Amino acid sequence: MNEERILHCFTQICLAIKHLHDRKIIHRDLKSQNIFMTQGGMVKLGDFGIARVLNSTRENAATIVGTPYYLSPEIVESKPYSFKSDIWSLGILLFEMCELRPPFNGRSITELALQIVRANYSPIGSEYSQELHDLLASLLNPEADQRPSVNKILKSSLIAPIAKSVLDEEEFIKEFSHTVLHN
Repeated sequence: MNEERILHCFTQICLAIKHLHDRKIIHRDLKSQNIFMTQGGMVKLGDFGIARVLNSTRENAATIVGTPYYLSPEIVESKPYSFKSDIWSLGILLFEMCELRPPFNGRSITELALQIVRANYSPIGSEYSQELHDLLASLLNPEADQRPSVNKILKSSLIAPIAKSVLDEEEFIKEFSHTVLHN
């Protein structure tokens, strides 16, 4: 897919994640198999079987769940995790849309875990903009507190115009009435 199409799909996934995170829900199994596309090109997020509602935005979860390729470094290291684990998975999805393969791959689960914890991956192709490279690097930051929130992603100059075009005026106001998006 070209960058424009990738960003259009990615933005719709981010909007779905924003909807969850605004309601204190971590998806916990964000992967390509749980992303569905309608004939009209709308992206839908599915499989909430292991989603978790947190009592507050500062609460962390500790259960190991998810598909190994999408596990964040904090989950691999059995550390508490939060919404930023979903952000890591967004990075994996973005990488897969660009390269048609996961960024981390190992001959064993141990090798895969080591690559994830070190965030050791090859860069995406040079046909993609520097802004996309930078976004991906921020999503796949091994330090959870250094990853952007989904709201920050949606406010970025790369994503904000697409988010506004995806939602009609009423949906935009409803979804972002409590979010500062115009910065």
